[in-house]
Amino acid sequence: MVTVDSTRGFEPAAGPRGRLARFRAAFVGAPAYPGTPEDARTVRVMGLDLPLRATTAIFVATFVELFDYSRTAIPRPILDLNLEAGAIRYQALERVILFGLVPLLVVLFAFRDRAGRYGLRVGDWRWGLGMSLVGMALMTPVVLLLAQDPGFAAFYAPSTARPADVALTAAIDLAPSEFIFRGFLMFTLLRAMGPLGMVVAQLPFVFSHLNKPEIELLSTLFGGLVYGWVNWRTGSILWSILPHVYIVTLAILASAALHPA
Repeated sequence: MVTVDSTRGFEPAAGPRGRLARFRAAFVGAPAYPGTPEDARTVRVMGLDLPLRATTAIFVATFVELFDYSRTAIPRPILDLNLEAGAIRYQALERVILFGLVPLLVVLFAFRDRAGRYGLRVGDWRWGLGMSLVGMALMTPVVLLLAQDPGFAAFYAPSTARPADVALTAAIDLAPSEFIFRGFLMFTLLRAMGPLGMVVAQLPFVFSHLNKPEIELLSTLFGGLVYGWVNWRTGSILWSILPHVYIVTLAILASAALHPA
């Protein structure tokens, strides 16, 4: 269960300043992710006492990301399409299995735990929806500016299709991606190592962007931390999925519109 201390140990005064203080306290109120005995269980390997769930999550996230990066399961005709919409859709469907189904099966059958403890729930939807809308509004001019860069557009424009199809592909791709990095991995690490787990969980997310445009790659750690903070604050991955899908959809459509083939 996620709990938020919205008062931080004081009663703000009445009036506008008091409301602002209450808003700030709720905004930064720290959700608690207490570990259970199962979260704390360790296994000894070569003299090392390792937290079993956290270690398992790191290995699973690493191996599925490497398998995805190798494109081993993607047929040659699909690979030859490069960044075209059909190839991106195929890769997205592959990630449903690798990034979605595999970690979910680990949670249910290896951890014997509830999926809701790993972000698969609505969580604090008022804060989540508000932060998602604000984030999308702030990122819209940024993405439109980036789409004017030929290198950025060259990566995203080939994936264009009808807007509904682009958004659907982005959702199929990014929902499982958010789950493995900022659901399965991050919430497991939070219960094993505290807030540092949110930072550590962003590293494989950064590595998954190694083939992206440089300007995007260099900003990925910061963006991943923002998404991670939203999930930490709300207890749900839904509120990082929504803005992520919007941003990628806008990047593809804007790049294609500004740089027609």
